[in-house]
Formats: sequence, structure tokens, C-alpha cells
Amino acid sequence: MGRIPLAVLALSVAVSACTNAPPSTHASPSATATNQRTTPPPQAGLPDWPTYHGTTDRAGQAATDPLRPPLKVAWRRNLDGKLYAQPIVAANTLVAATENNTLYALDPRTGAARWSRHLATPARLADLPCGNIDPSGITGTPAYDAKSGLVFAVTESTGARHVLWAVDVHTGKVRWKRGIDLTTGRDRKAEQQRGAVLVTGGRVVVAFGGRYGDCGNYVGYVVSIATDGRRPPHLYAVPTAREAGIWAAAGPVIGPGGDIYVASGNGAEVGGQYDGSDSVMRLSNTLQRKAFFAPSVWSQDNAEDLDLGAMSPVIVGHRILIAGKRGIVYLLDPNLDGIGGQLASIDGCAGYGGAAFDGTTAYLPCADGVRALSVSKSNRLRWSWGPVAGLLSPALASGVVYALDQEHGALVELDARTGHRRAQIAVGEVTRFATPAPVGRYVFVGTTSGVVAVVGTS
Repeated sequence: MGRIPLAVLALSVAVSACTNAPPSTHASPSATATNQRTTPPPQAGLPDWPTYHGTTDRAGQAATDPLRPPLKVAWRRNLDGKLYAQPIVAANTLVAATENNTLYALDPRTGAARWSRHLATPARLADLPCGNIDPSGITGTPAYDAKSGLVFAVTESTGARHVLWAVDVHTGKVRWKRGIDLTTGRDRKAEQQRGAVLVTGGRVVVAFGGRYGDCGNYVGYVVSIATDGRRPPHLYAVPTAREAGIWAAAGPVIGPGGDIYVASGNGAEVGGQYDGSDSVMRLSNTLQRKAFFAPSVWSQDNAEDLDLGAMSPVIVGHRILIAGKRGIVYLLDPNLDGIGGQLASIDGCAGYGGAAFDGTTAYLPCADGVRALSVSKSNRLRWSWGPVAGLLSPALASGVVYALDQEHGALVELDARTGHRRAQIAVGEVTRFATPAPVGRYVFVGTTSGVVAVVGTS
């Protein structure tokens, strides 16, 4: 997985606010605690935001009007652990997942708990060889499958056991579960599931990387399980001796033509034959590798921990963008075209997290802040604005960009054309992986203590 610069990893400043007591970690149809909130007017059900960034291509673009400044908190809900995962909305229910391995179903208008389900005891850092999340529970954003009515989430529990759970969105009942530590001859305690879960083609796709510090005998791999939990799994592992984690927050991405795209981190080889690491990979629905791209400097990237795996691929105008830790953004044909096969490249962004896109403009989560990159039909790359310092992975509504300022514990709203700040509001301490979810008249934010719903001025 590699290491993120210390400046990027700095903890945010907690913002004090009145909060309610956390709900029970057992299934419950109602909540006993009250929420501090403003009462929203009656409205129809919210649209689904069923996966990280709303859609399987991870566009991060909400079909909604921007919040009108000044922003205000509609409600806060304390939960039983930190949120690294982005909140999702499924069947007019807000689903939040914590590092304590608990799924919560909340009323998106009020924050009241509809049910909660504690799935497993999380792994403790003291029992792991390295890492920077403690405890380690549900880190990757869950995904909702409307056809089955199930929410899929991956837990890490005692002994670093990784399990995929299928939970009924209406009742919180567990329909099935399945262990997904499927590689052989590897140390599962060195593996961590950080990327968002993907549902596509009747299957649940999950990617694995390593822990912060790149310790132990692990390898990046992708597994898929049928949404009914019954059929044999598919598996792809990067063909390197070790490392090459697939760990970016946005997880696997559906690209042009319906194939699955993932990016891997630095691998073991630093000078010999190319080993499949430091790459963007195009996988079939059965997880067969169909194509790949790697920079011509892949061996140096591996040696210096400057790989592509810190950000998921981005779809822009039927092409693929990837920003590696070296600070170079590569524009790729969907066919990827092997080592050194980029269409164009530009300096200026060491990517970390999940990007968003609107048409031919990509909004990238760079180590020094959010930047907007324009991609022309002739494959010309041009920075439109940025970096806006301190901001994490962005999401979009009509004409605006939402991102979290980790240092100041704030949700920030930017003008999408210029990058100028329109508004901001304190939400509390957030993690490095936190990404806001703009859905309907709300922007939902997962914090280290729970969920905050932000609205604009009517």
C-alpha cells in the first residue's frame, strides 16, 4: 500500500457540538435518543446513492441543486465508531458503517435509527503487524443492490478475518455471510480491505491491499461473490511476489464497455521483469485480466513507493485518468496499451482517494488539495484551477464541489468552474478517507463520532 506523507495524515481539529447518545448496537426498529436538528419540510423520498460516489463509474455527481449558503446542520447522530466509509442512501434509508463493525440504518430526514446491526468484534491494532486504523472494522464503503434489497459490507474482525455480509436494508437481518480471505500462502493479518465495495453483473466485487507500513506477506487481489452468496467465487491476484495493494478508497470502477478497472500499488520487482504491479488493470466480470497500463518508470516507482495505487481510475470522456504518488497524471485509452502506453500526461497531482468527474472535467484529490483538470477531445490536459489546499476526496452537485477540510473539521462548498469557496461549515473530526455524499437537499458526512447532515438556506 505504501505510505502517505505525514502532512497528509495530520489529524483534524475536533469541532465541539452538542450530540446525542449513541444508539444500541443491536437490531432495533426505533431510537430512544433524540437528535439536535432543524426540522426539514415534508419531502418525497431521497434518490438512491447506493455506492461510493453514487454510481458504479464513481462519478461522484449528484443530480441535485447545490446547497444555498449559509450552510447549517440539520442533524447529528452519534454512532459507535469512526466512519472511514462514505454514507450511502438505499431505499430512502441512510446506511452508515463504522470501524466497530456496526451497520446503522437512519432516517435521512431526522437521523433517527431504524435499526442497527453489530456484525463482529473489530480487529485491534495491537494484534496486527502494522497499520494506522484502530480498531479495524468496516473501512470500505458498503454497496446496495436494489434488485435483491441487500446492503453488502466487509468486516475485519478478531484474527484479521475478512467477511462479506449481505444485510436486508429494510430490517437489518443478515441474509448470508461469507469469508473472503481467498489467497493462499499469505498472511491475512497483513491484508486490509479499504476500497469501496462494488456491485455489478449480479456479483459483489471486493479489493484488498495491505496496511499502512506495507508489512508482512500480502498481495493485492480482487474477489467477487454472487449477490445470492451461492455460486463459486472469482479471484484475481496481482502476479508479484508481494505487495501491489489495491487499496484506494473509491475501490473498483466500471469503465467504458462494462469492464472493471482497478489500480495497484508498488510491487516487489525493482529492476527485472515487469511483475504486474504499479498499474491500472482492466478485468472481466470473471476477474480475468484483459489489459493493463504501467508507467515506463514502474521499477523506479516500486523502489521509491511512487505507485498508482493510492487513487482509483477515473472515467473522463470515454478515457481513463489515473494520478500516482509520483505526482504525474496519466490519460489512458480504455484498452490501456501496456507499459508506457499513455495518451498524454501532466505533472501536478499526487492522487490520494476518490476523484469525481463531470463530462470532460475531473476533480482530483491531490496530496496538496483538490484540483480541476480539463481533458480535451484531442487528449490535451490542462489544469483549470487548484489546488485548494487541505481538501480531501470531492463529490459534485450542479455547479459545485463538496469536499472535507480535515485539519479544520469542515465541509467546504466550492464553485466548480473557478474553485472559489462559496461556503463552509464545521462538522467535526473526519478521517483521511472521509468523502461527503450529496443526496437530495442534504450533504451527509461521516465523522469520527457519527453522521452529520448538512442543508442549505431555504
